[in-house]
Amino acid sequence: MFKCKTVWNKLAPLVRASSTLCLQNARKSGNFCRPAMMMIFRFAKFCVIVVYLFVCLKAYHTVSGDKERYNERMIDIANRPKQGPQAAETVKPAAEEPTLTEPPVEEPPVTEAVVEFTETEPVVEEPIVEASIPKPIVETLVTELVVEASVPESIIEISVTEPVAEAPVVTQSEEPLAPVVESETEPTPVIIAAHVPEASPVSESAAVSEPAPAAEPVESTAAHSGVPEHAHYLLIGGGTASFAAARSIRARDPGARVLIVTEESELPYMRPPLSKELWFSDDPKATETLHFKQWNGKERSIYFQPPSFYVSPADLAKVENGGVAVLTGRKVVHMDVRGNKVKLSDGAEISYEKCLIATGGVPRNLQVIDRAGEEVTKRTTLFRKIEDLRSLETISREVKSITIIGGGFLGSELACALGRRSTDLGLEVIQMFPEKGNMGKVLPEYLSNWTTEKVRKEGVNIIMDAVVKNVSYKNDKLEIKLKDGRLIKTDHIVAAVGLEPSVELAKSAGLEVDSDFGGYRVNAELQARANIWVAGDAACFYDIKLGRRRVEHHDHAVVSGRLAGENMTGASKPYWHQSMFWSDLGPDVGYEAIGIVDSSLPTVGVFAKATAKDTPKAATEQSGTGIRSESETEAVAGTLKAEIMAHPPPIQQEEDYGKGVIFYLRDNVVVGIVLWNVFNRMPIARKIIKDGEQHADLNEVAKLFNIHED
Repeated sequence: MFKCKTVWNKLAPLVRASSTLCLQNARKSGNFCRPAMMMIFRFAKFCVIVVYLFVCLKAYHTVSGDKERYNERMIDIANRPKQGPQAAETVKPAAEEPTLTEPPVEEPPVTEAVVEFTETEPVVEEPIVEASIPKPIVETLVTELVVEASVPESIIEISVTEPVAEAPVVTQSEEPLAPVVESETEPTPVIIAAHVPEASPVSESAAVSEPAPAAEPVESTAAHSGVPEHAHYLLIGGGTASFAAARSIRARDPGARVLIVTEESELPYMRPPLSKELWFSDDPKATETLHFKQWNGKERSIYFQPPSFYVSPADLAKVENGGVAVLTGRKVVHMDVRGNKVKLSDGAEISYEKCLIATGGVPRNLQVIDRAGEEVTKRTTLFRKIEDLRSLETISREVKSITIIGGGFLGSELACALGRRSTDLGLEVIQMFPEKGNMGKVLPEYLSNWTTEKVRKEGVNIIMDAVVKNVSYKNDKLEIKLKDGRLIKTDHIVAAVGLEPSVELAKSAGLEVDSDFGGYRVNAELQARANIWVAGDAACFYDIKLGRRRVEHHDHAVVSGRLAGENMTGASKPYWHQSMFWSDLGPDVGYEAIGIVDSSLPTVGVFAKATAKDTPKAATEQSGTGIRSESETEAVAGTLKAEIMAHPPPIQQEEDYGKGVIFYLRDNVVVGIVLWNVFNRMPIARKIIKDGEQHADLNEVAKLFNIHED
C-alpha cells in the first residue's frame, strides 16, 4: 500500500502539469477546443488510475506471499528438532524457563495422551528478519495451538501461556527428547496475549503452565447401575398421566425411547381400585396380588401393563425400535432447564430432549395431627399408594376402631368399604367431616343427606359438623377432641382431606406455580416451557369454557397425559377436553360428574325410578371395564340424540333417588352435571357444557339422557 501511494503522489502532479501545459499551448496557438482537451485530460487520468491499481495489486500479492512464507517459517521452527548441548550453551537465559511443545497439526489426535515431563533448557532460535519490520521474532509455542503471528506496524500479538518459573515441560511426542519423569497430573495452561514492545530487541516469554492439583474424582452417571445418561423423552412421575403420555408418544413415534422416573417401587398402575373394587374382593390375597374382580365379575390387574411390556432402563439406548423403560425408586430432586438435565436423589444425572412433569400430588394432612407428636402420626394413614392399601388392610384386621376424617370422594369410599367389613371383623368404623352430609361440597343438600343414610346402612357411624380441634394419644387410644367439645376415642385415623400438588421442582426449574389453585401453570397445550409439559394432578390449565382449573381425577390424568404426549411429538393441540370423574359407594350406587360440581351453585335435579341395570355393576358389564372413562368415545357426543318417549313417566322427587341428572348453573348456564346412577351418557353431558347455552326448561334437556327408559 505504501508503494501504491508513492506512485500516485509522483504521477498525479505530472498529469496535472502536462494537462495545464497542453491547455496553455492550445490557447496560445488559437486552436483551443475545450471538449477535446477535456477528453485528453480524462484519458490521462484514466491511465494513471490503471497504473495505480496495477501497482496496488502487485503489492498485495507480494505482502500475501511474505505472510505465507513467514507462517511456513514459524511452523518449520516449531517442528525443528532440538539442538545439542553446544547449541544450547550459545544463549544463557536469565532463568530456566522451559518451553511447552506440541506435535504438528497434521498428526491424528491422541485420545489418551501419556503425560511426560522433560527438564531441559529453553532454546532461542535465530531471529527471522522481515523487510518491513527489522527486528527479531521470538519463538513462542503454545499447547494445542499452531502459532500464526500477524505482523502489525508496531505490535506483534502472540498467544502464549501464563509464564511460571521452573515448571516442567509437557510433551506429547512419540519419542522422548530427555529422561522421562512420571507425573499424576496434567498441566492446565492459561492462554493470554503477550505484546512485544517495539523498543525491546529480544523478548523471552516461556510458554509454560503450572500443574493443576489432583482433582477429586467426579462420580459419573455410568457409575449408577441401570441409570441411562440420556433419554429423548423423560417423564417424571410414574402415575396414570405418565403412562398415558408414554403410550401416546409411542403411538405417534414408534421408535421413541421413553424413560419414566418414579419415586415408587411399583410399575405404573391405576389408583381408583385402591379405594373401590379391591376392598370388595372375595380373594383374601387381593391386596398382595393386586388382582381384583370388577363389578361385572371380570378379573384384571391394577397395573396398566405387565413387566414384559417395558424394557430395562440400562438397555433403553440399545433397543432397536425403542421402548418404554421405568426407573423405580428414584426421585428427581433438581431440574436444570437450561442444561436440559435432571438430578436424581442418588446423585445420578439424566439429560433429555423433551420432558413431562407428572408428579401428581401428596395427601394433605391436618395440622393438628402434624403437631400431635410421633405417637399420633404413626397411627395415622394418608391414603394414596399401594403400600397404604396394604397397610390399612392389615390394620383393619388388628384394631377395634378406625376413624376416617373427611367426607369427600376418598373418605366416603373408604368408609363404605370398611363399613361393609365391620360386621365380620368386629370393627367400629367412624367417619367425621365438617359438612352436614357426605359429599356435602359436591352434591346438593337433599342428595348429600340421602348419601349419608346410604353410608350409615353400610355400618358406618357418621359424625357431622365435626371440626377437629386437638388429637392426642392417651391410654393406648387416640383421642380426637372436636371444636364443640365432643370427644371421640379410636385406635387409628385415616386422613382423607384432599391432595397437595407436588411442585417441588418449581424452584430449581424456575416454573410458575398458580397461587389460587396450586400446581404448575401451563398454557393451552399444557406447556410450561418450550420443551417441558405438565399433566395430571400437578397441572393448572386454562379451560376455554370454565376458566383456569386444576383437576384431581383419573380421567383428567388419562386425557391430559395423552395430549401432552401428542404435543411432545409435535401435535400442537390445545386442551379443550372436559374431564369427568366418578365415585362408587359400593356396587349398587355410583355417579359420574363433569365440569364444575359445587354445592354452593344453584342446582336443578331431574330424577326417575331406577331399574336393575342402573347400577355401577351393570354399567361395567355393559362397557367391559371398571375404569369407565377409558370406554368413552368422543364421536358419540355429536351423534347421540334424545330418545323421547311418547308418554314418559312422571319425574319422581322422592326420598329414593334411584337415578337422575343434576345440573349445576352459573348465570343460568350449565357448568356442571352429575349423572346419578346414569352411565355411558357422559359425551352428552360434555356437549351440553361445551355449547354453553341457556336452557329455559332443563326437564327437556334431561330427556337427552334417556333417564325414563325402563
